[in-house]
Amino acid sequence: MGLHSHQEQPNSPTVYVRHRPETTLLYQIVQEYWPEFRAELASHGRYLPAYVTKEFDEFLKCGRLEHGFLRVKCEACHDEKLVAFSCKKRGFCSSCGARRMVDSAALLVDEILPHQPMRQWVLSVPFPLRFLLASQPAVMGKVLGIVYRAIATHLTRKAGYTKATARTGAVTLIQCFGGALNLNIHYHLLFLDGVYIDSADKSRLWFRRVKAPTNDELTHLTHTIARRVARSLERQGLLERDTGHTYLTADGVDEDPESPMNQLLGSSITYRIAVGPQQGRKVFTLQTLPDESDSLSSIPVAETAGFSLHAGVATKANERAKLERLCRYITRPAVSTKRLSLTRNGQLRYELKTPWRNGTAHVIFEPLDFISRLVSLIPKPRVNLTRFHGIFAPNSKYRVLVTPAKRGKGKKVKTPNEEQDQTAAEKRASMTWAKRLKRVFNIDIETCSECGGEVRIIASIEDPEVTRKILAHLDEKITLTGTGMLPETRAPPSTGLFL
Repeated sequence: MGLHSHQEQPNSPTVYVRHRPETTLLYQIVQEYWPEFRAELASHGRYLPAYVTKEFDEFLKCGRLEHGFLRVKCEACHDEKLVAFSCKKRGFCSSCGARRMVDSAALLVDEILPHQPMRQWVLSVPFPLRFLLASQPAVMGKVLGIVYRAIATHLTRKAGYTKATARTGAVTLIQCFGGALNLNIHYHLLFLDGVYIDSADKSRLWFRRVKAPTNDELTHLTHTIARRVARSLERQGLLERDTGHTYLTADGVDEDPESPMNQLLGSSITYRIAVGPQQGRKVFTLQTLPDESDSLSSIPVAETAGFSLHAGVATKANERAKLERLCRYITRPAVSTKRLSLTRNGQLRYELKTPWRNGTAHVIFEPLDFISRLVSLIPKPRVNLTRFHGIFAPNSKYRVLVTPAKRGKGKKVKTPNEEQDQTAAEKRASMTWAKRLKRVFNIDIETCSECGGEVRIIASIEDPEVTRKILAHLDEKITLTGTGMLPETRAPPSTGLFL
C-alpha cells in the first residue's frame, strides 16, 4: 500500500491532513477524566442517562482508525489511504461539529434561503427558562412559535400588509451553548428582511423589504415576547408569578428533581462549579480591564425581565458569501479546541471569543468540572435544533416559489433538460461533502495529492479483527522499511455517507 506524505503545490487546493483526535487536548482530557467523572457520580449513587454515556463513548472512537475506516484508492497511480469513521454526534465533538456546520450552511444558502435581504434576530431568555427549555425540549418549540409569530407580525404590519395578504419566513438555529461553555439555550432566527405578496395572477410572489428595527420597536417586541411567553407557561402550569418574582413550578422541573442531570444543567447555566470540593461556587475567571469603546453599543438590542433581543446583523440580496459566513457562525461547534489550553497546575483554561463587558477573557475549570460542562452541552435525543417557519416550512405551498432548490410539499419546479443534465449522484445530493470541503476550505479530497488522479472508495472495513490485521500490517511495514506514514486523509467520502 503506497503511503506517502503530502506536498502542497503553490496555488493548489490545501491538502487535507487526517485529523488525529488523540493529539488534541480535548480528546486527552475526556479520555483521562471521563471514567473518573462517572466513578465520582456513581460513588454518590448518581448515574447519567444512556444518551450522555453513548455520546462520550462514541467521541472516544471518532477519527480513530482502530474503530473502522474506508479504503480509498487513486485510479491513476493506485495510491491508497484510509479514512476513519466519525461519531456523528451533536454535543461537543469539534470535528463532527465542523462538518455539520459546513453542511448546514451550504444547504441553507444553496437550497433554502432566497436571494433576498436577510436579518438575524437573536433572543436570549432568563436563567430559569434556560433550564426549562433544556430539560423539557417540547416547551422549546412552543416558545419558539411565540417568538416567530411576534416578529413575523411586526414585519408584516411594518410593510403595510396583513397576515392574509403577506407572508414572511425564517430559519431558526437553536444554540445550546454560550461563549464560556455554559448551557445557554437561545434562538438565532434568520428572517426575511421583509415580506412576500402575491402577484395579481397569483403565479408568483413579489418581495417588499422593510427598514431595520428601531430601538423602540425592539423594546416593544421584547416586552411582547416576554409577556406572551410568561402567559403561555402559566397556562401550562410550568411557571408561577408572584409579586415581583417568577419561578418554575414542580411541573417545570424534570421528573426527578434530584437527578444528576438537573444539578449539572443548573450549575452550567448559572456559571457554578458542579463537582468537587468547590461545588456550588462561581467558576473562576480571568479578567482584564474592560474595553471602554464597547463595540456592541452600536448594535440595536433590547432587554426586559431577563429577555434580550437584538437584530443588528443583516445581509443584502447579493451578499451570498456574507450570508453563508453568518450561517456557519450560528451553526458552529460548541467547543473550540483552539481556545482550550492547559495551565501549569493542570486546570483547563478556555478563552472567550469575545471578552465580556466586565473584562472577563478566560474561564478556568478543574478537569472534572470541565467534563460536567461537556455533559450539559449534549442535547437530548430526537430534538431538532433547526426549524423552518412560514414560507420556508416544508408544508408551505409557497416554498417552491421562493427557495433556490424550488422544492416544496414534495414537488420541485424543474428546468428544461434538468433530468438529462444531472447525474445519479447529483440527484441524491445537491453537493457532496468533498465539494463543500473545497468550497469552504479550498481542500480537494476527490483528487489524488500524488498524481492528480480521481480518488474512489474501494472498501469499508468495520470488522474489528480485519481492522487490527490491516493496521498491524501497516505498522510492521513502517518498522521494517523505515519509510511511509499512516494515512493522512480524514474527510468523509463523497458517497453520501455521514461518517
